[in-house]
Amino acid sequence: MTRVASLYVSPEQKVAALSTERWPQLVGTVVRHRARYAYLDAELLDGIIQPLCRLRYTGSAHQWAFAIYCASHDDYQDSVSPSGYPVGIPKEALDCACGLYLGDPHRLDLNP
Repeated sequence: MTRVASLYVSPEQKVAALSTERWPQLVGTVVRHRARYAYLDAELLDGIIQPLCRLRYTGSAHQWAFAIYCASHDDYQDSVSPSGYPVGIPKEALDCACGLYLGDPHRLDLNP
């Protein structure tokens, strides 16, 4: 498999199983590709497709640059991964974006 071919397979493999496991609001994820970018969208239970984030290939299938979708501007803004680094794994980007747009079902509510 070539480097470019692995780019197009990697995000799907890494987020497909994770999406419905952690995020029950999702039917699944949709990954679109354009050059060095992979765009992650959420397919919601009501059939709506919600853009979540953009991953940029950095030369490693394990390290992706992350940009969050900004609904107010209908664009993507470069961001740091939830771990605080400028690159991360697709799962971190998915969890961050889903937490923003769907609410985190695993977050502890400290103010009952």
